[in-house]
Amino acid sequence: MDRVKIRPISPESLVQELADRLAAERVGQPLRVALDGAAVAAPDRLADALVDPLRVRGRPALPIRATDFLRPASLRYEFGRENPDAFYTDWLDEAGLRREVLDPAVDAGRVLPSLWNTRTDRASRAEYVDLPSGAVLLVSGSFLLGGGLPFDLTVHLVLSSGALSRRTDPADAWTLPAFARYAEEVAPATFADVVVRMDDPRHPALVEADERG
Repeated sequence: MDRVKIRPISPESLVQELADRLAAERVGQPLRVALDGAAVAAPDRLADALVDPLRVRGRPALPIRATDFLRPASLRYEFGRENPDAFYTDWLDEAGLRREVLDPAVDAGRVLPSLWNTRTDRASRAEYVDLPSGAVLLVSGSFLLGGGLPFDLTVHLVLSSGALSRRTDPADAWTLPAFARYAEEVAPATFADVVVRMDDPRHPALVEADERG
């Protein structure tokens, strides 16, 4: 088994190091980045925090929320509103995310920033956005990896099962089996390009290969 080391890092330094890495990838071309993690790991917040540092580094960035690419309620709730298996396999519209964001970012240089409004349960009616040269798409949300979505770089925000349970609102505890299934079946922490431990959001840590191993 490959050895790893855990490097504590401040939230601010994490953002700067990630921005450095993303800015150096696929220069002059669109970069499709997955920021994958449970909501309590705050992947959306990380995406927002990266926008300005990337802009300073010459890479315009566009945050894309996976929650804006969910299926209609009739499909999400077909087996009940609190079904962890459906939450895991049926909520995210992977085909829509690929069709409207990930593929056209490369093929057409324009994307649809949102597809579905879950509050109204209707199409969001968003306008297509033309991407500047070298744009970075920051797609944030849960269960983004393992399904074959064409990301160029992947970041996985991981929590121990105990930390995830403690930090999840009791009203959302029904989702925990879905994250356990994801960790077991997909094991994103074993292959993501960047893995960050987020048991305590004030004290994240990078999981890195130990060159001595």
